[in-house]
Parts: sequence; C-alpha cells; structure tokens
Amino acid sequence: MKLCSVFGIHRSSYKYWKRRPKTISSRETQIRALVQEAHNVSNGSAGARTIASIVTNSGISLSRYRATKVMKIMGLASRQLPKHKYKKQPLEHIEIPNHLDRQFAVTAPNQVWVGDVTYVWTENRWAYLAIVLDLFSRKPIGWSMSFSPDSRLTTKALKMAYESRGKPTGVMFHSDQGSHYTSRKYRQTLWHHQIKQSLSRRGNCWDNSPMERFFRSLKTEWVPACGYRTLTEAWNSIVGYIIRYYSQVRPHQYNGGLTPNESERLYWETYKTVANFT
Repeated sequence: MKLCSVFGIHRSSYKYWKRRPKTISSRETQIRALVQEAHNVSNGSAGARTIASIVTNSGISLSRYRATKVMKIMGLASRQLPKHKYKKQPLEHIEIPNHLDRQFAVTAPNQVWVGDVTYVWTENRWAYLAIVLDLFSRKPIGWSMSFSPDSRLTTKALKMAYESRGKPTGVMFHSDQGSHYTSRKYRQTLWHHQIKQSLSRRGNCWDNSPMERFFRSLKTEWVPACGYRTLTEAWNSIVGYIIRYYSQVRPHQYNGGLTPNESERLYWETYKTVANFT
C-alpha cells in the first residue's frame, strides 16, 4: 500500500479498481445495444431522457442518469439546438376570433386541429411544408409540401387530415393569420367540411405553440443543417419522421411518455369498452 501513499490514492479506491469486472455483462451489452438503436432511430437527435424512455418502453428499465452514463461511455451525444424565445405581440384579429384561446388540452381526438407552415432548404431554394396536428395526442394527421406557400399547399394538408380521420364533424381548426389560412379558398374549404375556424392573435406565436413545438422538434431532430438535395429527398425524409419516428417511436411528454399512436390507441380502446358497457 506504500504506492497508494506515494501517488495519493485511497486504498479503498485501489481495491475497488482491482475488483472491477474485467468483462462487460450480458445485460450491459444489451442495454448498450438498445441505447445505440434508440440513438440511431432518432437520427442522432435523442438525448438521455428520450433514450431512457425509448429503452424502458421496449421492456428494459433504464433511468435517465444511467442512459447519460452509457451514452458517455459510447461517445453518443444529442445534436439538438438550445431553445429560443419569441416576442409577444398582443394585437387582435377582428374578423375571425381566437376561439381556441390557448386551450391546448383536449379530451378526445378530432376535437381541435392546429396547422402551420414552415420552410426547408432544398434544391438551392426554400420549400414549404404545411402540417395539420391533432391536439389530443399531438399526432400529425395531414401534410403537404411544395415550393409555393399558398392556399393550395395548406388546403391539400387539410383535405388529407379530413379524409384520413374519416371525415369527422364538429372539428375546430386553429392557425395563425397567414394569407394561406385566411384566403377565400381556404375558408370555403373549411366551410365545406363544416370545420370551425380559429385564428391566433396577430404576431403571437404562443397562441399556436404546439405547432411551433412540432416544427422545432422536426428541425432540430431530423432536418440536416445543410438541407436536402431534392424536394423528393426532403419529402421522403420528413414523411419518414412523421410516420415512423415521431408518431410511432418518439415518447411525448404531453402524452405521459407515450407516443401519439399509442395515446390514441389507448383512447379508442377505452372508448369502445365504455360504449359496449353502456
């Protein structure tokens, strides 16, 4: 133990180091493989919290802190960007009220949909992506993409949502005051499908924050920093994110750690059970 004194090492630390396992256990190997798989399926965007949820949902209990340690050992890191803030502008729209009024927690699917348009760099110019989100589970249910941010773009996404959800009635649709949502063509489409329109206050992104949060997740978790080479490449990548990763794999804090698909599945399962009972 004289060497411990010479190098300033506590004897208990030396004994712990000497008795440490020389090989990795089968369970540790399994956990590392699952962590690597979760990191890959998220396109390198998932942090320790998300990876811990994904691994735990697969049947192997993993804490956030253990996930952090494993990621450090394996040299894995999330590539998400830090949060940013928006300025509030309290100007009101006088024609179409803000019926939603930030009541983002809804109790069933197809009660409230929200929509917005964002931009993605591709083919050396901006392409535009319109999304319709169901507020109940935060699930994307309609989308379209083109080089023109017009009413045809947003109408196509709305029609996809309407058809894919079985042409529901009594839906409210909320968006910002962009011209692609306030045009006569778009409002006629809403009227034809008997969908009630709600608009955010002018310049106030917090009135549609779930939609803003989805676009932030898409851009920080999936879209390459340099954009895409072609519109087709962008479309295939983003649709893959929506259908496979975001809706089916990625746990959502709003859903209590469940994916949007699982959240809706449990709702309809409970709904049918109650309906049969009554």
